[in-house]
Amino acid sequence: MKFAKDQQNRWYENKEKILVAVDCIIFGFDNQTLKLLVFKREIEPLKGLWSLIGSFVRPNENANQAVLRILKDLTGLENIFMEELRAYTDVNRDPGARCISIAQYALIRIDKENEELVNKHGAYWFSIDTLPKLVLDHDTMVQDALEKLRDKAQRTPIGFELLPKYFTIPQIQTLYEQIFQKEIDTRNFRKKLLSLNFLKKTDMKDKSSSKKGAYLYEFDYDKHHDQDFLIK
Repeated sequence: MKFAKDQQNRWYENKEKILVAVDCIIFGFDNQTLKLLVFKREIEPLKGLWSLIGSFVRPNENANQAVLRILKDLTGLENIFMEELRAYTDVNRDPGARCISIAQYALIRIDKENEELVNKHGAYWFSIDTLPKLVLDHDTMVQDALEKLRDKAQRTPIGFELLPKYFTIPQIQTLYEQIFQKEIDTRNFRKKLLSLNFLKKTDMKDKSSSKKGAYLYEFDYDKHHDQDFLIK
């Protein structure tokens, strides 16, 4: 038994160590614009350049736990929608060391409290239309995450993860126009949305854009089922 264990251990001896990191593509929405959370890289190489939020995976955590740690530290939020995107393994992707990155994208609601915490950590929200050039392969990660988000948004009401608890139909439409980067026919959008029967109309109105105001809705999670959703 000891011989077998010693033989097994030899497989691990003198092997080159490879770092494992997580990079977070964090999307937010402020009722008008789909945004991405980035910060200025704090370590060499490429210190001071724009980067996704990331960290090395610690010995006592898996990739999901590493991302949850980052999100909690940056936003103070828990129970955030998060999904693994893919692993990025190009040999020369990081000039600092041989490093594999497991990218995950997250959707959070931007509010005053978590925005203040984000600013405290030196991170910034950029509209996806005005993103700065990012380091390493982070631009590719963002584009891959946008494609994944668009694909998922066609099949499930994933966009509601980005909206406040109460919202108007025009706010939902603006969000989906931002996700798909195209205009949506208002009449057809409203008709399709209400036909899905998972919105609950409230007695409250948003009067920020008109005296008449627009009714506020909330998402009914009990009536949600995966299906063709809004845009094809």
